[in-house]
Amino acid sequence: MTRYADIPKPIRSGIVVVNPDTGTPQRVIVLQFNPDTLERSVAPQSAGDSGDTGAGGTGSGDRNEALRLKGPAQETWKFTAEIDATDQFEIAAPDGIHPQLATLEMLVQPTTAKLREAMRLSQKGAIEITPIEMPLTLFTWGSKRVMPVRLTELSINESAFDVNLNPIRASLSMGMKILTVSDLPAGHRGADLYMAHLAQKERLAAAARSTGIGSLGLAGAAGFVTGAGTGTGTGRG
Repeated sequence: MTRYADIPKPIRSGIVVVNPDTGTPQRVIVLQFNPDTLERSVAPQSAGDSGDTGAGGTGSGDRNEALRLKGPAQETWKFTAEIDATDQFEIAAPDGIHPQLATLEMLVQPTTAKLREAMRLSQKGAIEITPIEMPLTLFTWGSKRVMPVRLTELSINESAFDVNLNPIRASLSMGMKILTVSDLPAGHRGADLYMAHLAQKERLAAAARSTGIGSLGLAGAAGFVTGAGTGTGTGRG
């Protein structure tokens, strides 16, 4: 036994493709290496986010809507994932990392069966063909971050090849949009999963340590709030 035996095995991030009707995982894609960094963007959906105040200023909309939200914030994730066949010599890889790359690319590609069905309907003279629906995709980053997503960006940089020109090393820039209840129909399994994800955020926020307003250099909380509306600015005569 080595002295490293007690080091816990790291949890891998990954993608789970789920049947939205049954909730059964159809495919699990485990990232070989967890990305070193994550870029997250959270944009609130404000109710009053355009227009002028009408008072000679450059306000951002109806004053009555300043503190209102139309729905969940729009959140996007970006990161770079690495795939390296040379790190797994014990696993036979006659095709290099083609299978791993193809699996990720199929997250944004309809299957040949669905394309053939759409072509068949078109040849029959169908006036309107419903866009092809993809399976529900979840991104997992530990147990506290499991969310429905849509892949919005996939940029692949292949940097090494074997003698048959199969790629054996690549970095992938991936972008994802978290799907909220504003994006999915009512009753959709993805909407329920988003609500569970949001509830997890609420629990984590509730666990944050609270500090007093005095640490901000302000007086008492009560005096701070009541005094906010009684400014001493000069008025017009």
